[in-house]
Amino acid sequence: MNDRMSDTQQDEQKEQKPSGIVEKIQQLGQTNVAQMEQSNIHVVTIIGQIEGHMQLPPQNKTTKYEHIIPQLVAAEQNPKLEGMLVILNTVGGDVEAGLAIAEMISTMSKPTVTLVLGGGHSIGVPIAVASNYSYIAETATMTIHPVRLTGLVIGVPQTFEYLDKMQERVIKFVTNNSTITEEKFKELMFSKGNLTRDIGTNVVGPDAVKYGIINEVGGIGKAIAKLNELIEQNRNVDGGEIMQ
Repeated sequence: MNDRMSDTQQDEQKEQKPSGIVEKIQQLGQTNVAQMEQSNIHVVTIIGQIEGHMQLPPQNKTTKYEHIIPQLVAAEQNPKLEGMLVILNTVGGDVEAGLAIAEMISTMSKPTVTLVLGGGHSIGVPIAVASNYSYIAETATMTIHPVRLTGLVIGVPQTFEYLDKMQERVIKFVTNNSTITEEKFKELMFSKGNLTRDIGTNVVGPDAVKYGIINEVGGIGKAIAKLNELIEQNRNVDGGEIMQ
């Protein structure tokens, strides 16, 4: 009788406890990709709002920089990983956190490719241009606008000087890591006729390429193919002999 009771209890527990795959779907919205751990490419997704030193409300979909930075360090150190793909669909967020991520991507020794899907707005622009080669989907957009402050602002000249210096850091990084000129980028940033309730410019995929912000219009297939090409070039450089 006790054995039967225990069997019944075990069956009930099995019914109550979801399977591993169901649990992953509930928590992450996805199942494991087969043999993904054997890939030589590390994929980083930057979605929603980039969270910095202040925690955002729980209903906001966020990318936390304290999660991304250790990933980048691990990818740089792991000898099995030969390249990194960064996928962006972000509205922007904390300027310093975004610049920190962008600087880390741009200084990696391994080949990197970025792909903008949906949107790569505001501080997402420096991250998008930080890689060795960048792609943007044809329907994706990038909003370029001045840096803002939120919360309590002390109305003194030093505050505006600090804001201007922060903005210069963003402009310098974007122009150094893409082919757009500083004059053109500032023109897009301070445009008054493009956004109805703000200043700035909403740039669609082909226009981002035309202005020199992004290298090419393309999707996931082109991005992976380009990354594999860069990985192969990197292998040849590392394995080649120096000839005199």
